[in-house]
Amino acid sequence: MNDTKLNRSQHYIQLVLEIYKRIPNSRKITAKEIQQQLSEVGIVRSERTIQRNLTDIAQFFDDVDVDMRDKPFGYSRRSRHLLSHGPQEAVLLSLAENYLRYLLPVNLMKTLDTVFNDAKQHLFPTTSNVKERQWLKKVRFVSEGVPLLPPHIDNEIFEKVSYALFHNRYLSLCYTNANLEQKSKEVMPLGLAQQGSRLYLVCRFRGHTNERSLALHRIHKASISTFDFAYPSDFDLERYDLDGRFYFGEGEEIRLSFCIGRESGYHLLETPLSIDQHVELIDGGYQVTATVIDSLQLDRWLRGFGDEVWSITKEECTTKIA
Repeated sequence: MNDTKLNRSQHYIQLVLEIYKRIPNSRKITAKEIQQQLSEVGIVRSERTIQRNLTDIAQFFDDVDVDMRDKPFGYSRRSRHLLSHGPQEAVLLSLAENYLRYLLPVNLMKTLDTVFNDAKQHLFPTTSNVKERQWLKKVRFVSEGVPLLPPHIDNEIFEKVSYALFHNRYLSLCYTNANLEQKSKEVMPLGLAQQGSRLYLVCRFRGHTNERSLALHRIHKASISTFDFAYPSDFDLERYDLDGRFYFGEGEEIRLSFCIGRESGYHLLETPLSIDQHVELIDGGYQVTATVIDSLQLDRWLRGFGDEVWSITKEECTTKIA
């Protein structure tokens, strides 16, 4: 076999495997849907090519069923239980699906659909895994603030933002800013962050070096540019978060001191504000000193205690928080 034929055979096998792993267990999928999923990960093939390969797969893979009662044909796989560890793993994956929904790129979430659907089948009400199914109702992520319903996020916009972020491509956005003004900008997407019920896109406007956080639900239109970019080496999403940028801060470190009532302040003995926090017992409460990031959110937190917090002072800090 010459090199040309060998390369052609390798490409054929790779494509067949990519198609095969996208055939779900719990529902049917069409050639058009698989074509769209492949396109999102950079594999561009015609619907006719996908259909031809699906015909081959149905012939050679004995776990693939074809529903030919209507067009387009639907393809599904008979479950072989991808979850090798049983109901415990199913519980873990069911919890992970809810948490990771907006934190993984869309193409990866779609690839994992088969695994997540298989997890749901393990916990289906007709199965015997009653205790595992009940566990999902016994655990919950709880908001620290007033619980709010999540804002509506357009699925198409989220997919485009996720795709551009994953592939380092510029985005053209139309959005509403905090002053309720309509804006249009070309941006360099740098990260996604979930804060409570809201999702934020961290980006740089093209031609600028500072970062902005745009609420995803305020984006009305998004289009992916054909131009890509080199991801900036001077940006770190974790550092951006630690600098308080999601809490309306500018990364300025201060030495904070305040007094707080004993009952209101006891939790700070268990969950300190910083690693260098110092607490001194005083009449009626505690005096707390800690190095923190100054932000609007910090001020709101202190005001939330009302008369239980007093003698607040802030001093500029010359050392950096580790």
